[in-house]
Amino acid sequence: MLLHTPHLAGKGSTIDPLGWILSILRIVELLYTVQVSFREHALVPEPFLLVGLIPAIRRVLVLTAEFGELREKTTSMMEHFAIELAVLPALILVLVISLMLLRKRGASVVAERA
Repeated sequence: MLLHTPHLAGKGSTIDPLGWILSILRIVELLYTVQVSFREHALVPEPFLLVGLIPAIRRVLVLTAEFGELREKTTSMMEHFAIELAVLPALILVLVISLMLLRKRGASVVAERA
C-alpha cells in the first residue's frame, strides 16, 4: 500500500475489517473459479475477469477509507492518492468493458484442454 497504517488517526479503524472481508471474498471467488474450471475441463475468461475486478474495487474502497483517516496529508501522499485513484477506476472500466463484450458476444470463449 502506498499509504501506510502508522499515519492513520486511530489503530483498529474500520479499514482493517473492510480489507479482511474483501480479501476473503476474493479468495472464495478465486477458489470457486478454479473449482468450476476443473469440473468443466475448460477455461472460461469471465470468472477470472470477475476475480480481477474484486481486488481493484477493494483497493479503491480501502484507499479512500485510508485517505479519509489520515492525520497528516503531505503533498507526496496526495499525489500518490491521486495517481492510484486515477489508474484504478480505469482498470475497473477496462475489466467491466471486457466482461460486457464477452457476454454480448453470446458464445463463451473456451480454451479446451488437449
